[in-house]
Parts: sequence; structure tokens; C-alpha cells
Amino acid sequence: MKQLLNQVFCLKKHLIRLILPLVTILLASSLIVTPALATGVHQIPNLTAGDGTWVIDQSEVISRLNEGKISSDFENLAKQTGNEVRIVTIHRLDYGETPESFTKALFEKWFPTKEAQANQILLVIDTVTNGTAIITGDQVKSLLSDKIAQSVASETVLVPLRNGNKYNQAFLDASDRLIAVLSGKPDPGPPKIVEKVQVEGTFKKANEAEQSNAIAWVIGLIIAATVIPMATYYIYQVNQPSNNG
Repeated sequence: MKQLLNQVFCLKKHLIRLILPLVTILLASSLIVTPALATGVHQIPNLTAGDGTWVIDQSEVISRLNEGKISSDFENLAKQTGNEVRIVTIHRLDYGETPESFTKALFEKWFPTKEAQANQILLVIDTVTNGTAIITGDQVKSLLSDKIAQSVASETVLVPLRNGNKYNQAFLDASDRLIAVLSGKPDPGPPKIVEKVQVEGTFKKANEAEQSNAIAWVIGLIIAATVIPMATYYIYQVNQPSNNG
């Protein structure tokens, strides 16, 4: 009997030793994941003349087919009008950064002078928060007013995202609207918003779900480390012949 108890105790200690490193790793990863995935302006590559970079999809939310279509449409726009549009998606901003500050810094990095900025439009979205920002050069403002530009960022892009995170639809709509306006055509305006009665759901964001799953695993392992030895001992006791038998 004493030998069995010793074995159960050793098994419990062994399981705890296995679990503790796992708990440490999970807690450490939850603390470092944010800065590890954050994107700063210095991580975005420089533009070179004629390199044909129109879309930088670091978040990987745009399909290759649609990225190719948007890039082709922006290239044709540049050839026909001299106006250049670029879209950048990032997965997470550096601490203290906002979509507006990031976009401004990237715009100035790519186009350091007023002359270089004149015919440029830059649209950025942080896909963690779906925060958007747009900045335009002085020369394009006669066609693309600040009001229309902000409507593109806050309405044309965000309406499809509020309706199911439809990133492909969001950027296709934004590119179509920008191309129309920058080509001198009438502004098609933002998408129509259809009011729907929404029942409050219990869905969690991706990060919250991941953390919940990790915590559930840890709790499950800890419970197992306690319950398994107890269950083993209980089964042993039940299967022992009665002392009075």
C-alpha cells in the first residue's frame, strides 16, 4: 500500500513538472506576441522607380487574384493620369502608433518632398483594429478632395468589414471609387448601408479565442495532474479484496 502511494505521488510530481514549463511558455508567449507581430514604418520596404508596387498586403487578407486586379488597375491609372494609389495592410501597429501617424510617416518615407508627394495617394489599414487612414498629395486634391478621401477610408473600406470582414470586397470597392474620381469621373459615393436587426452574439475575437483555448488547456492539464493519481488510487482501493473476506 505504501509503495502504491509513493508511486501515485511520484506520478503526480512528474505530471506537474511537465505542466509547469508548458504554463511558463504559454504565459510568456501571450506577453511577447504583441510586440513580435507589430509593424513599424522601418519594416516597410522602400519604393524604387518603376518597381510596380501598388499593394503591400502584409496581413495577407487580399486574395492573389484581387491583388493582381487592383495592382493592374492602379498601374493603368498611373499611366493615364499620373496619379498613383497604393494600399498597405498591416497586422498590428507598434505601441503608441496610430493608423494616421503610421500612414503619414510611411508617406513621407516613400515621398520625402512636396514634389514627390504631389500625385500620390496612400491608403493604410491595420487589420487587428480595422483602423484606416488615407493621405493624399496636393496635386490630386482638385479631384480627390479630403472629404471624399476620408469617406473612402471610413465608409467604402469599413462598410464591408463591418459586414463580415470582407477585405477583398472592401479594397475592390475602394480601388474602383478612387480610380473613378482620379480619372475625372463622378464620385460613385460610399456603399449603401442596409440597417439590420442584430442579435448579440457570443463570438470572440481571434486573439481572445486563442488565449481562452490556451488557458483551457492549462487548466485541463492541471486538473489531470490532480485527478488521475486520485482516480488511480480509488480504483486500486475498489479492486482490493475485503479485509474481512
